[in-house]
Amino acid sequence: MTASTTVKLKPGDTIGILGGGQLGRMLAMAAARLGLRCQVYSPDPDSPAFDVVQNATCAEYADVEALELFANDVNVVTYEFENVPAATAMVLAARRPVLPAYKILETTQDRLVEKDFISRLGIGTADYVDVSSVGSLRAAITKIGLPAVLKTRRFGYDGKGQAIVRDGDDLDQVWQDLGTKSAILEAFVPFEREISVVAARSASGEVECFDVTENEHRDHILKISRAPAAIPDHLAAQARSIAEKIATALDYVGVLAVEMFVVPGNGAPSVLVNEIAPRVHNSGHWTLDGASISQFEQHIRAIAGWPLGKPVRHGELVTMTNLIGDDILSYEQWLTVPGAAVHLYGKGAPRPGRKMGHVNEVTLRRKP
Repeated sequence: MTASTTVKLKPGDTIGILGGGQLGRMLAMAAARLGLRCQVYSPDPDSPAFDVVQNATCAEYADVEALELFANDVNVVTYEFENVPAATAMVLAARRPVLPAYKILETTQDRLVEKDFISRLGIGTADYVDVSSVGSLRAAITKIGLPAVLKTRRFGYDGKGQAIVRDGDDLDQVWQDLGTKSAILEAFVPFEREISVVAARSASGEVECFDVTENEHRDHILKISRAPAAIPDHLAAQARSIAEKIATALDYVGVLAVEMFVVPGNGAPSVLVNEIAPRVHNSGHWTLDGASISQFEQHIRAIAGWPLGKPVRHGELVTMTNLIGDDILSYEQWLTVPGAAVHLYGKGAPRPGRKMGHVNEVTLRRKP
């Protein structure tokens, strides 16, 4: 059985979501709008996604009995984060379709495997080398030079699990601080800007891309996204084509994001792929208020076997601002901003680096 060709949900059916964070919360809200139910599975009893569904399972991802009961209650399974344990996905895939297919996680959970996959497609990335010891780190530096970025091969997000290596750094200490034996060293990219493409692919192979988004990070965490990105049309078309090529090569069903760098070139800039996120993505949150269909509804449509929507941006510019940590304390000020749409995630106490909500602003016409 190929799960992607057998799923055809009808209103009233139930989607199982692995992970109970804000992405799961917004997926469940999008599903409810379409008359679909959701059941969320998460080991965290304080999961914000639990607040918006009628049924939830609070259990560890290794709890086979809980997973089997969860599978019995749903028609299809999806996930809101890419680090779903492989054993969990396999248990569920034996009982229900899992979309995107869990085998895709084998590619996207490992940065080296992911980079190799992208390179085989003929798509440009930063130079990279597999690193498994401080000795191989020195050899990798000799090959690609400094500065460079050392990353764990697995896990890590929002700047976690990575470090910039510069001339004069104590390599033994850098390697020890990373705390892994499986890493990848990437050449530092002198980029002009960071962009991303959020794309959806249906089981029939249809692909729809949202506008290319320009992203601004602070302390390695996304702070502001703007759509469309301030890049030439031909470069935006190239970025969308890359995202479509990746989604097709993965035989992907659902929404994914491809993070890219715009780099200067001889006469014209080009793009390099940084990472693939096999899920709805923070840089696509602007679509909730700034497009005819959100990334969350698009994902639900794809995994339900329903037609994808044609994304049409509202206004000339859409800006998404993340509320991180104590930023959430200013939510009342945002509520007074004309045209601002405030999204709060229902999380507990703010912590540094914790995404607590976001604000979308649609600019109908830019000032001349």
